[in-house]
Amino acid sequence: MSRITSCLAKASGSAALLVATLFWMPFSSMAQEEGAVTDQPTIEAPATEAATAPEEAVVSAPAQTVDKGDVAWMLISTAIVLMMSVPALALFYGGMVRSKNMLSMLMQVFVTFSLIVVLWCIYGYSLAFTEGNALIGSLTSRLFLNGTFDAATGAFSMAATFSKGVYLPELVFVAYQATFAAITCCLILGSVAERMKFSAVLIFMVLWFTFSYTPVAHMVWFWMGPDAYSDAASVAEQTAKAGLIWQWGALDFAGGTVVHINAGIAGLVGAYVVGKRIGYGKEAMAPHNLPMTMIGACLLWTGWFGFNAGSALEAGNFAALAFINTFLATACAVLSWMFGEWVFKGKPSMLGAASGAVAGLVAITPAAGNVGIPGAFAIGIIAGPICLWGVSGLKKLLGADDSLDVFGVHALGGITGALLTGVFNSPSLGGPGYVSNWVTATVITAADYSIPGQILIQAKAVLVTLVWSGVVSLAAYKIADFAVGLRLADDEEREGLDTIEHGERSYNL
Repeated sequence: MSRITSCLAKASGSAALLVATLFWMPFSSMAQEEGAVTDQPTIEAPATEAATAPEEAVVSAPAQTVDKGDVAWMLISTAIVLMMSVPALALFYGGMVRSKNMLSMLMQVFVTFSLIVVLWCIYGYSLAFTEGNALIGSLTSRLFLNGTFDAATGAFSMAATFSKGVYLPELVFVAYQATFAAITCCLILGSVAERMKFSAVLIFMVLWFTFSYTPVAHMVWFWMGPDAYSDAASVAEQTAKAGLIWQWGALDFAGGTVVHINAGIAGLVGAYVVGKRIGYGKEAMAPHNLPMTMIGACLLWTGWFGFNAGSALEAGNFAALAFINTFLATACAVLSWMFGEWVFKGKPSMLGAASGAVAGLVAITPAAGNVGIPGAFAIGIIAGPICLWGVSGLKKLLGADDSLDVFGVHALGGITGALLTGVFNSPSLGGPGYVSNWVTATVITAADYSIPGQILIQAKAVLVTLVWSGVVSLAAYKIADFAVGLRLADDEEREGLDTIEHGERSYNL
């Protein structure tokens, strides 16, 4: 116990130094003083939703309005995205591990989710969704959610949506985005299931969340909101304040890069660094409860409507588009995975169908409000067999023990969806296009849309996410290893993490 305490102290010191370094970077590079950070409403989003506005050289800022229907929709979306982690992901993962590690899996998901929500409200939201530089936001602007509610006056701060003049209470946006951050971290756990220490998981999650999730979320989703674009002269200035990948024009409606590719590569790095499970490739490691996994998959599908359609931030047309695209692409991926498995393995499996559903959900995530119905059909049909190959052929080539196939489904599915978004966003292929002029909210025409150009932008976003998350993940695993060690002794691993780590058993029959 004394060794663990000592190691934790060393790790805490190292982590504190790294955190201080990251936090200082935006402040040292900002041209303005700290006190000049504004309370300009900020939102998640690439420019995808088109609003109707008269084409004028100068558009006066409309009065801020809050629609109760939008607020209700976002509160519901937040609650069902929470359900995606606890219990949906916990059950999905829990059913796929062996019974001796069932509670360990549930515990890791449950506690990781709780840990990240706390960190999000302390500093994560501020780093991801406030003005700083192109890589990271300000630490102090929303530290401990400062400035979101004034107890003296009863005033609440507002967060912009995609429509000029339409806002949400910022606390609603904070809560919604907290569920995204938390489930992203929870996804990684599937790659290192059944052998990583609980203490090491917690250390890794603090580091990875701080140095990978928040910067990537800022780079992809942070911008100053539509009302900041008041005239042509303001465009360059306001765009320069956005995240790096947003400035490039990459489209990510609900988290193909931020969530799935980010978590998927972190999982693969973990599978390499932590190492293979004892007996991997020599002993049977079959899922212990597939009905539980099926229940988890069904709950994930349900919750994903809040994940994707909620990312429209309004209960309007683009929420409807994201909703039906999520519905359709997932169903297509179930069928395409199932038939692929039937052809290449001889039998369709329930685990395969459930995995196909998740593959479709992942692939449609960046595209949900960015493509039309034809795009949803295509993305779902393509994602199934690609992710089937990812968890079979590609997994063998990589040689890593990615226990629950996080890389093969989430990273590969996210990459597939991100690239295909660049194709099917085109109005000539039934897509809605993107807003090319935020002053007038003008949408790009089919004639002006370049599919190769947008694919290149999407590929750059994918590459940056892979490299950033991969490097941060490697460092975070190494620090956790130095602090407490990444895995249990061989005999303890064979006995199972439930009893060794938590002193409990899943089933007492």
